[in-house]
Amino acid sequence: MEAITKEDKKVITGAEATILSLLAEGTDMVFGYPGGAIMPIYDALYGYQKELRHILTRHEQGAIHAAQGFARISGRPGVVFATSGPGATNLITGLADAKIDSTPLVCITGQVASTLLGTDAFQETDIISLSMQATKWNIQITKAEDIPQAIAKAFYIATSGRPGPVLIDITKDAQFASLNYEYKKCTGFRSYNPKPAIDIEKVKQAAELINKAKKPYVLFGQGVILANAEKELATFVEKTGIPAAWTLLGLSALPTDHPLNVGMLGMHGNYGPNKLTNECDVLIAVGMRFDDRVTGDLKRYAKQAKVIHLEIDPAEIDKNVKAEVAILGDAKASLKLLIEHCHANEHTEWLEEFEKLSAIEYDKVIASELNPTKPGLTMGEVIRRANEHTNGDAVVVTDVGQHQMVACRYAKFNNSKSNITSGGLGTMGFCLPAALGAKLAAPEKEVIAVIGDGGFQMTIQELGTIFQTRAAVKIIILNNEFLGMVRQWQQLFFDKRYSSTELVNPDFVAIAKGFGIEASSVSDRENLDQSIQQMFDHDGPYLLEVMVEKEDNVFPMVPSGASVEDIRLE
Repeated sequence: MEAITKEDKKVITGAEATILSLLAEGTDMVFGYPGGAIMPIYDALYGYQKELRHILTRHEQGAIHAAQGFARISGRPGVVFATSGPGATNLITGLADAKIDSTPLVCITGQVASTLLGTDAFQETDIISLSMQATKWNIQITKAEDIPQAIAKAFYIATSGRPGPVLIDITKDAQFASLNYEYKKCTGFRSYNPKPAIDIEKVKQAAELINKAKKPYVLFGQGVILANAEKELATFVEKTGIPAAWTLLGLSALPTDHPLNVGMLGMHGNYGPNKLTNECDVLIAVGMRFDDRVTGDLKRYAKQAKVIHLEIDPAEIDKNVKAEVAILGDAKASLKLLIEHCHANEHTEWLEEFEKLSAIEYDKVIASELNPTKPGLTMGEVIRRANEHTNGDAVVVTDVGQHQMVACRYAKFNNSKSNITSGGLGTMGFCLPAALGAKLAAPEKEVIAVIGDGGFQMTIQELGTIFQTRAAVKIIILNNEFLGMVRQWQQLFFDKRYSSTELVNPDFVAIAKGFGIEASSVSDRENLDQSIQQMFDHDGPYLLEVMVEKEDNVFPMVPSGASVEDIRLE
């Protein structure tokens, strides 16, 4: 433990100690919503407004999703304040989302006085029990002197190993009480080994398999981004000549136009990357967890291949797919060692197999999606036109549904940490506040929120936060007047029984303007370019509603429970 602050045993309140501890960890922005049980901390914040900017969201769920967007683009933990009871419980969805997507968060909730715990006092909930499954670590603090150490430990746990959300619940009397303040940054503790030592013998075994392989194949996930291993990934695939495909959260770790980037895995991934999974002889998984949306039917997933799994979380090893060789450790360090032991190689004929299937997919799916001839607009052509304006340098934040799959399939990315979406939990309502957090973390970057008309209305109130902060988020609503992905499943698997999926929407343009945000709507192809240009030219936040085909489907598609080789093009 190493002292990092000039504050030396200064007598202050627990509330002020909370603020000073956050500052000691380098925090300069916090998202939250005040209330009775956290009021002492907000009062202490009043004296540190120059050092610590507070973003007042319109709902606690908005606060935690904004913190996720902040964390995903900055690589720093997002920090959230909420009060007890409903304030704390409104964080649960965001905590669960961050847990499964490995997003570092430090959430601080106020709690009723320790003398009232367990009495069903006003706005009392047992947030520790409620959040246990949705956090990497949580703790309740009832004594002021325990606050600095808890915050130091929270930041260490949230950011080390496989990152994730932590929650600290602080009783009101602990916030009011005094302590001799001293802050020491946490550098480790017993029983927690976040960065295991890499077994060099495992690396040599993996390299031997790779060097002998005729059809090796790399699957990479967000673990590459979290480990800042993008350069190592590129060096590895370039040296070995191995084609590489990405998971939904791995997108942007390797530039979209990299010659060895063969595309997207998963239910709505590209044709070749899915189908050829069952033809490779060595499968190298880097920082990904073999989610069911990637594997499809596990009984028929890559049974012909020897699997090499590079992963920092031991719980993910052999959980879904049995590995021939498992390299437990940080992706950056593991790839560096693997690069040393792998021979330079080319796999031209194998890569050509991906290219052939890519051509088939282009003819059957992509051409009509990006360059349609039918009257109605497609989601794909909207993303294509946006690409032309941003040249692959924008941060693209998506919600959940058809638009998410289309945006991730067709958006171009030159830079890492520029694809932000809800992956594992699939949280509708994620996009708008996450885009706000991303823009506040990186104001110099163009941030585009691509969102459906359904998900937009789940956190629509955060337009108020965008208005108050003047964060220049560009919002594109792809409006098909349906809960599109659910409707697609109803069409394909439930005999077109569209049960409770058609939406009667409000006037989104009028609502945005009511929040002081410039907005417009477009429904015809001849005005699409001009509308997109107008959005990007506008100095400040802007909402563009694009009316798209009501019943377009997203293909390719691996039906739920099917094998990746059963992927459908229509």
